[in-house]
Amino acid sequence: MKRLKSIMASMDYNTSSYTEMYNGRILIYDPRCPGAPPFMDENPTYYSENIGFEIRVSRRLALDKPTVTVIIPGEMLVGKARGDMPLKRLKYYMQHMENDTTAYKEMYEGEMVMNFPASPTGHVMEPEIQHDPSYWYQDMAMEVEENHKLAKDKPSLTWYVPAERLGVPGTSAGESPAYAEAAADFCLREFGRYIDELNQELYNRSRPDYENGKYDLCSCGGEVLARNGAYFALHAQKDYVNGSGIKVHLLDDGLSRPPRMCLCLKLQVQLPRKKLKKAMRMLCRDLPETVERFVGEFDQEGLNQALELAEKQACIRSWLAENGFCAFVANGSILPREKGTDLPMKGAVPFQSPLEDEVEICGIRGMGIRKGVTVITGGGYSGKSTLLDAVSAGIYNHVQGDGRELCITDDTAVTISAEDGRSVKCVNISPFIKWLPQGNAGNFSTEHASGSTSQAANIAEAVDGGAGLLVIDEDRSATNFMIRDGMMKELIAKEPITPFTDRVRELSRNLGVSTILVIGGSGEYLSVADRVYLMEDFCISDVTQRARDICRRHGGACCGFEEKTENPPAADWAQRRKLYAEGFTSYPQGCGSERLQVLDMGFIVIGDERIDIRGLTDIASPCQLEALAFMLRYLEIRNNEQEISLKKIVDELYDRIQREGLDFLYSSYFTTCGRFLELPRKQELLALINRMRKLRFEGPA
Repeated sequence: MKRLKSIMASMDYNTSSYTEMYNGRILIYDPRCPGAPPFMDENPTYYSENIGFEIRVSRRLALDKPTVTVIIPGEMLVGKARGDMPLKRLKYYMQHMENDTTAYKEMYEGEMVMNFPASPTGHVMEPEIQHDPSYWYQDMAMEVEENHKLAKDKPSLTWYVPAERLGVPGTSAGESPAYAEAAADFCLREFGRYIDELNQELYNRSRPDYENGKYDLCSCGGEVLARNGAYFALHAQKDYVNGSGIKVHLLDDGLSRPPRMCLCLKLQVQLPRKKLKKAMRMLCRDLPETVERFVGEFDQEGLNQALELAEKQACIRSWLAENGFCAFVANGSILPREKGTDLPMKGAVPFQSPLEDEVEICGIRGMGIRKGVTVITGGGYSGKSTLLDAVSAGIYNHVQGDGRELCITDDTAVTISAEDGRSVKCVNISPFIKWLPQGNAGNFSTEHASGSTSQAANIAEAVDGGAGLLVIDEDRSATNFMIRDGMMKELIAKEPITPFTDRVRELSRNLGVSTILVIGGSGEYLSVADRVYLMEDFCISDVTQRARDICRRHGGACCGFEEKTENPPAADWAQRRKLYAEGFTSYPQGCGSERLQVLDMGFIVIGDERIDIRGLTDIASPCQLEALAFMLRYLEIRNNEQEISLKKIVDELYDRIQREGLDFLYSSYFTTCGRFLELPRKQELLALINRMRKLRFEGPA
């Protein structure tokens, strides 16, 4: 009845004609034509769930006394007559459980006795016992899964909501919607508001959650990510009606019931211990009614806005790739974050592009950063690192209101830093390290890399993993790796390190790998940059010409237009190492059980490995870490090759995720791992594997 409420709320308080109610004007959006303007129609029939209420004038002298016709779908009456009540089978199980149960065995098993209709010859098959832990509330299904063996009172629930009921464009033919990740993300955030209301009713600060009860959803940051907490998938329609107890009757009405495209919402429910009636109320009344209210009040306009933003973001990404740019920051973006949060800072200076670098993409104006070598400089606290962080964040799309929703970056970009102590296995770092005492720079391994060798390995691995852009902050880099000025070169004749200044243009010219650097303490990069930007008081200006003039006065090359004569010859960037199955396992040595944990301190524990992930700064959320752990486990348990093609198995994994979603990765066996997963990029999965210490890599002799 949302439309009727809206109409009546807009009427004059003293009305006696109710003209708008009788007209029932409605704006209709055609899902076949996204972006097309709506057309006006009149329909004085209003709906509450599936029941319609047609309102007509009784007579013209009694406009305040309408005639209301209630329209009830026949299948609802037939279903009720045959005992087909919402969640009836689940209610039956819970009504027959012990009040102090902690196992909820019947709920998870979903046992039912299927009764079949008679065949055309009159033969009736014997009833068959089946198991289906999916329970129906009208045309929506709620699937119940055991979270893990130590938390049987905390089930995982997946609600399957027909996408047509939400008005999601393009789903009426059973297809996934355009920009499905953005649509699912919006629905999850909207649903979260309703779950928060339920939790407020349950909350009692003097009691723990296991006494109060609680609903848990996947928590979202500003990024729009593929999640197992909300996604679109086909789901079967209900083809039976409930009988008495756990009996069900298969329908034989000749109707076709193909699978429908559904919004799948996953949540966990902490059921209150030894309070079965309250648990039953949570599962069988409060939550289903909340889902129905979410559907009935769904913000269609908000969804359309989210999809429009996703379309703009996709348009910008496509334009950047086709026109030689690696990043874009829209005018008006709010880049600084509130202290201790990832929210836009209140009162921050909106970003404004320098005029000479302003471009317009899909009707949006902002600064385009061209491929090549870009330097961002400025004094302390000027905003240069804030801008770089926004560029790094742009590898993912962001939601409206994040402030950086139109900051878009090449999605293969990798943030590079020094990472003292990381493990390196058989990596060719010879472009940066000419020789090593008692070692081979073309096949470099160490259990504890230094700042310079770790940064060299990070760049070499990123390039090998397909990165098209390197994002580097001087403050997080090894100084002796980044620069060496002329005086030091003259003083130190025997220096094995080739600084990044000497390779950065080669990366761009020969390999197509661009670089964006924040530099505050050295002018060496001014001579190799294609563009130089200056940040002052969070305002940016293009100072490329000034930098060229300064270089000329100091005898340097001119900002990318003159090659430095002392540059080393072109390097061999190829990685020729091989990965073997030895050590690539989730089973600790001598143990028959797998081990998998994600630790708060920044480590993933799998098998005998304890992998330091603190250097993977492009990971956006804890749920991505959980997904990385399960993805690594999947690769290990599925591998049956002695010599492993790492890129091949990673590509195959992402292809399966594209087809099936993320949830197949999860295993309830690992009691300390989180239930919600968000998809990381291939770059992070490869970087995780590169940091494993027990693996057997072999490189060239």
